[in-house]
Amino acid sequence: MLRFALRTLKNSIRSVPLCAGSKNFSTNFDKIPKETVDCVVIGAGVVGIAVARELALKGREVLVIESASTFGTGTSSRNSEVIHAGIYYRPKSFKAIFCVRGKELLYKYCSDHGVPHKQIGKLIVATGSSEIPKLNNILCHGIENGVSDLRMMEGFEAMQMEPELQCTKALLSPSTGIVDSHSLMLSLIGEAENHRTSFFYNTTVIGGHLEGNHMHLYIAENKDLEKSFEKFPLQPGLILIPKLVVNSAGLSASSLAKRFVGLPSGVIPPTHYARGCYFTLSNTRVSPFKHLIYPIPEDGGFGVHVTLDINGRVKFGPDVEWINDVDDISSLLNKFDYSVSADRAQSFYPKIRRYYPNLKDGSLEPGYAGIRPKLTAPRQSPADFFVQGEDIHGVNGLVNLFGIESPGLTSSMAIAEYIAANFLK
Repeated sequence: MLRFALRTLKNSIRSVPLCAGSKNFSTNFDKIPKETVDCVVIGAGVVGIAVARELALKGREVLVIESASTFGTGTSSRNSEVIHAGIYYRPKSFKAIFCVRGKELLYKYCSDHGVPHKQIGKLIVATGSSEIPKLNNILCHGIENGVSDLRMMEGFEAMQMEPELQCTKALLSPSTGIVDSHSLMLSLIGEAENHRTSFFYNTTVIGGHLEGNHMHLYIAENKDLEKSFEKFPLQPGLILIPKLVVNSAGLSASSLAKRFVGLPSGVIPPTHYARGCYFTLSNTRVSPFKHLIYPIPEDGGFGVHVTLDINGRVKFGPDVEWINDVDDISSLLNKFDYSVSADRAQSFYPKIRRYYPNLKDGSLEPGYAGIRPKLTAPRQSPADFFVQGEDIHGVNGLVNLFGIESPGLTSSMAIAEYIAANFLK
């Protein structure tokens, strides 16, 4: 019945104007089909997919609702594809705990399921004496977080390992690696679907309300959604009443939570968006580096660093561009500007040449861009992942995942593990 109702949804969306003061609001609302379901995961990014798989492996029936036409079209496919070690993050934070645990789970999963990945290691480099204290702080954080294989190196040692590198000192992280994120998500989806998980694309959760201490989710087809939103709220084609809702909507998690009537507005954090561009290295058949190369972190990110993908392509990025005035509709439908201007490369060259002085003019080509959802504004200390359950917002069976940025890919399976252990009843 549920599968039929959701698939029928594609042919039954009615763009009926419903205003808050409409006399026909409750009448029309009562006529909307309702379905009681087990678990709903909102968002088919890598975290949402991992959560769905974990819930399914625990014997639960799961629906994944995704507004895009396929999985992983947002932050999950627009990042460095790095398996982080767990070095940078505040000790005992979710980012630290989930990253270290997630790295372990991810390497094992990739090995067991044939997901392409490589443990190639990373060098975090200080290019001047003024950066060495920051490098020492990163080492201390990493050790406190349980990353036991870190090694501080003098500049000449690092440059022996990487002849194209220039640095004063470096921190080696052997357990850092790279993964084919698309193959990872595809594998997780296959396993989830084999355990009673259904994925529905081009379908959006446009809001919900609290009734009897349970969330009622409003489900709509994407067709004409944006146009309808500009004029009035769209009447949903279906209302789902789940036992457990995991809001893993990534960039739109906060925007969506604001549309949950009955959820205290004071518990929803503001989201700040940081756009980052990547450039690829052209005119080279052999990578100048064997390891990932990271500078000292900057405001809003890890700095313009060198990453390699599974195919050996060299990428530089991301930079940080803070985005303002993102409306809820653009957020819900992932209507962000992902274009990369070739002119932006001019700001990349001096940053990269601090550690790679032989970078030639004209060798950077536009790659891709990604958006990171951040819970703190520019020049503020980075925020932790915010896993928000009933103990915070008071709503039974609702888990909001806010600010899931880097190291979200690395942490995905650990976040899923945590949710299944703490929120399943």
